[in-house]
Amino acid sequence: MFCIQNRFFSTYEIKKSKFISHIFPYSDFDSTLKMLKSENPKARHFVFAFRYLNEFGQIVERGNDDGEPKGTSGKPTLNVLQGADLINIGIITVRYFGGIKLGTGGLVKAYSDSANLVIKNSTLEKYIKLEQLKIKIPYSEISKFEYKISKLDIKIISKEFDEVGGIFIIEGEKSNILVFD
Repeated sequence: MFCIQNRFFSTYEIKKSKFISHIFPYSDFDSTLKMLKSENPKARHFVFAFRYLNEFGQIVERGNDDGEPKGTSGKPTLNVLQGADLINIGIITVRYFGGIKLGTGGLVKAYSDSANLVIKNSTLEKYIKLEQLKIKIPYSEISKFEYKISKLDIKIISKEFDEVGGIFIIEGEKSNILVFD
């Protein structure tokens, strides 16, 4: 599976209609949709699709046609996300109608091509599932522990101290985290 860290966009034009697709991390979905609607008040449709992993490791996905004929825009966009094996990603395609009707087949092709183009123009990264671990470290071992986690690409999410030492919550790849389990 693949994901992205930044937002990318590309424009696809067919028969005077413009399809401007934006791809971004799913965590930015609501704010991106709101921003695009305010920046594009004359746009006709804001079609979207997203896929993300929930807290149980299940893939949640949805496509929305936003007024286009049923099944001609949101579902094809979602199919592109599935086919590219993307996760934790949203795509919103802003459509400016050019006056020439594309028909259902033409809409499916236009939205699919637009989604494929923005994916091609973005920087994908391999998705790595991160694990968290809570660990207690005596004061005498804290500096050695912090040095070791810096070498293993592990992040400290939180730390608290008591009379015996530190209680750390760390996050990283499972193989790196298991060193401390």
